This record gives sequence, structure tokens and C-alpha cells, in this order.
Amino acid sequence: MTLAGAIPRWPRRLRAGLGLLAALSALAVVGPWMAGDPTAIVDPKVVGLLPPGSVRAVVVRRDGTTVAGDALRRSGPDWVLVRGGAEVTVTGSEVARAGVRRFWAGTDVVGRDVLARLVNGARVSLGVGALALAVALVLGVGVGLLAGWRGGIVDALLMRLVDALLAIPMLFLLLFLAALFRPSLAVLVLFLGFSSWMGVARLVRGQVLSLKERDFILAARAIGAGPWRIAFRHLLPNALTPLAQDAALRLGDLILVEASLSFLGLGVQPPAASWGTMVAEGQEVLANAWWLTGLPTALVAATVIAAALAADGLQELARSET
Repeated sequence: MTLAGAIPRWPRRLRAGLGLLAALSALAVVGPWMAGDPTAIVDPKVVGLLPPGSVRAVVVRRDGTTVAGDALRRSGPDWVLVRGGAEVTVTGSEVARAGVRRFWAGTDVVGRDVLARLVNGARVSLGVGALALAVALVLGVGVGLLAGWRGGIVDALLMRLVDALLAIPMLFLLLFLAALFRPSLAVLVLFLGFSSWMGVARLVRGQVLSLKERDFILAARAIGAGPWRIAFRHLLPNALTPLAQDAALRLGDLILVEASLSFLGLGVQPPAASWGTMVAEGQEVLANAWWLTGLPTALVAATVIAAALAADGLQELARSET
């Protein structure tokens, strides 16, 4: 058998899901370096609520303020902007830079670049989702391994704790806690992580219970392997496939919950940009500026779909290997 024949080909759904997640992650990492300041206000009278692809002439003064117009030309050492049919002269010594700027994703009510806010929002939304998932995995894997491996009273106590927490409507609990504590990124990550580890614990416990009586585990115990070595060298690696499937789906859920909390004003706080806050900011002008809500909503949907495709692909890959 050749090496190519021994390595299973990744399913199309898995490649599509991971590729889309990688593209969104690259947007979150690299995008903010290229898109500029998401909080910069560019002359709301001229630049406010521009549709995607609009072009305006922009002059940035040395004091950081900006003035924009429909056209721009030099007049000796000075710059002349055409604003609504009138001409405005900006003294050349006051100008830091001047030129034509294209707003690829349009602007919001106060003239902020929507593309810059989208890519910075990707960093916030994906970062919060990934960190919350890490918290959930650490707690869930630890509790699930301990309960499944030890069994007995330890298993019973831990699983009753999990059952009690699962009985609480988590969305209402998150709303209550977010309203009780001052919203911040750290608090949001902890809330999401501590509210979503129970399903991970149940999954890992079930896998451990089905694996710990297998021959390779009994052989490891017979040669004197310690419980920690068995747990992390034998049990956990054999539970990675279902755990990865669950993690992919959970990532999409966490990002969706973060966007919902930010939309309600209980998550990421302005002027910081996240996809949820952008949807909330655009709802008041939805009839005239669809891009303010449509673009961040599309990115949230793309992330959730990518996570679901990756989970389906992992399940298909696991079936092909059995």
C-alpha cells in the first residue's frame, strides 16, 4: 500500500469549512494592519452613510482632523476641496496628507470606514469565541476525564453538578450576569467559557467510559502505567475526533452568542467594534444603509456555516477511517 493510499483524503466539507475559517482568521489577524483605524471619524457631513465602493477626496490636517469633498485640486501651495458645489480652501502648511479614498464597504452614520470596523470586529468576535472555547475545553475535558476515569462517587457528584448547570437556561443566565457585571472582553470570555463546558464534560466522560475497558488500556495498566499517563497518552487522544467535532460546532455557537450579547449592549462596548455591535448600530438606518447590518450579519453567518461544515467533515472523515 502506498503512502498516498494510506492517508485518507479529507472530505470536501472539511476542506471548505477549514478553508473558510482560515480565511476569516487571516482577515482578523492581518486585516486591521491594512484597513486602518476603525474609530476614525471622516467628516460626517460628506462621508456619512456612503454606500460600498464610494470615492471621496479626503484631506487630513496635521492636528488629526479631516475634511472631505467630492473633488480635490491644488491651488499653489494650498488644497481646494469641492463640497456640495462650494469650494473650501485648506492651507498647505496645515495638511499632513491629501488624496482620493475609496470606501470599499461604505461608511456608517458618523463617517467611519465600515471595512476597517469589519476586520477589527473579526478580531474581536473570533478572538472572544476562540478564547471562550479554550476555557470550555479545559474545564470540560478535565471534568470529563476525571469523572469517566475515577467513576464511583466522584463520577456521580460531578455529573450531578453538570446536570444542575445544564438545567439553567444559559442565555438568561448570561443576560443576567452581563447586566450585573460591567461588560468587558475578559468578563465576556469567562462568561461564555464557564457556561458552555458542561456538554464537553459529558462527551469526554462518555468516550472515557467506552475506552477504559479496551484491551490497550488494560495492557497499559498491566505494565504499570500511571493514571495520568493513561488519561493523557491513551484515553484523550482516542477521544479527539468527537471532541474536535463538538469544538467546531461550539465555536460557531459561542460566536453567535457573543454577537447576540453585543447586539443587546451587554457584550463588547463601543467604540470597540464587533460584529454584534455593528448590527446594533446599523438597525436604526437599516432602510437607507443595508450594508451596516448586512455585512456583519453575513460574516457571522459565514463563520457559523464554516464551523458546521468543519464538524460535518470531521464526522465524515471519522466514518471513512472506521
